[in-house]
Amino acid sequence: MKIKILGTAAAEGFPAMFCECDTCRKARRLGGRNIRTRSGAVIDEKLLIDFGPDTLHHTIYNGLDLTKVTDLLITHSHRDHLYPLDFENRKDGYCVMKNKKPLNIYGTVASINEIKGIYKGNTGVEKELKLNVIEPFKTYKIGEYTVIPLKANHSPKTDPVIYIIQKSGKTFLYSTDTGCYFPETVDFLKNWAGYVDAIAIDCTAILLKNWREHHMGLDTDIEQIEQLKSVGIMDENTKVFLHHFSHNGGAVYDDLVPIAAKYGFFVAYDGMEINL
Repeated sequence: MKIKILGTAAAEGFPAMFCECDTCRKARRLGGRNIRTRSGAVIDEKLLIDFGPDTLHHTIYNGLDLTKVTDLLITHSHRDHLYPLDFENRKDGYCVMKNKKPLNIYGTVASINEIKGIYKGNTGVEKELKLNVIEPFKTYKIGEYTVIPLKANHSPKTDPVIYIIQKSGKTFLYSTDTGCYFPETVDFLKNWAGYVDAIAIDCTAILLKNWREHHMGLDTDIEQIEQLKSVGIMDENTKVFLHHFSHNGGAVYDDLVPIAAKYGFFVAYDGMEINL
């Protein structure tokens, strides 16, 4: 399983577009991995996670080839994770794709309704998309992958989920946007006969303390990882990648790397590749 992290920022980007705080100034000055676009990932060039407003950027600068993507998982309906207006660009006349087939999109009710609300009656777009409603704690076979959505602790109206993704004996847990896991999610994982090889975990708050609802920071990530180890789905060999960062958290990539390393964590950056 080859995972490419396409973007690693929270909704406002990093540096934030209208911001002149010290952290944004530092990110602009340093450049490189300190510059972050809105979050997303792709697996084996086929399975895309989220379709945010920076997807075009990812096709130009991060090697995302949307002509190879067959399936799309949506975590929730917030605009930095789902920007459905750009599905218009898949229509004939906007693009040329050989052997084009509908894009299979999987999401909870709120995400699917968001897409339907924009394109209802627009037959040109409707024929490009195959919309599939999924539910937390159910197992789905999507292409080569076994996918299990889990209930996320985030804005309830967005019907948010995180994803277990499995292929060829390897498991990746994509865990953003979420605060500390709900009891029902922990209970599911406790009874799930699986092992996570790598996790990308929400670290929106970075160095801010005690963020438990909607998002997490480094301190609550440490707690969450320990809980997941205690229920038996992770151990010291599981690779932990901090992901989804806000400039409000007070640390750029260069600042966070040595701090995260103390706990054995990696810091995700735009364009990072993870091989499982």
